[in-house]
Amino acid sequence: MNTSKRAPNLHLEGRLSRSQSRSARSCVAQARVTEEEHRDLLRAARSDGRALGEWAREILLREARRSADDALFTELIATRMILLNLLKPLAMGQVVTPEDFTRISATVRSDKRKVAQEIQQQYTKATPKEL
Repeated sequence: MNTSKRAPNLHLEGRLSRSQSRSARSCVAQARVTEEEHRDLLRAARSDGRALGEWAREILLREARRSADDALFTELIATRMILLNLLKPLAMGQVVTPEDFTRISATVRSDKRKVAQEIQQQYTKATPKEL
């Protein structure tokens, strides 16, 4: 059998089997963008090896479903808090005792989520929103 004729059928069969396992996509989410923004979006989608619509759908859903309590961001802020709390006394020539480290670690553990949320809010407020 000629494989060039078979390949499109396999591609179609794969697409049909995928569509049977999920709900029909019947709604449209739209956004108007500038030509430059459109080029940026196309570039990002292509670099991911995807069509713009599929790439945009994935990004939109990921952001919509993302928890406000981003664990990675929170742990990054916790690391920053530990470094700042350790570096200041060290820079001033003070000795950091094991007890100091335990106290700093406990404080960071209890405060990291609150501090991460405050910092995230600062970034959100600092980023101008487009209408």
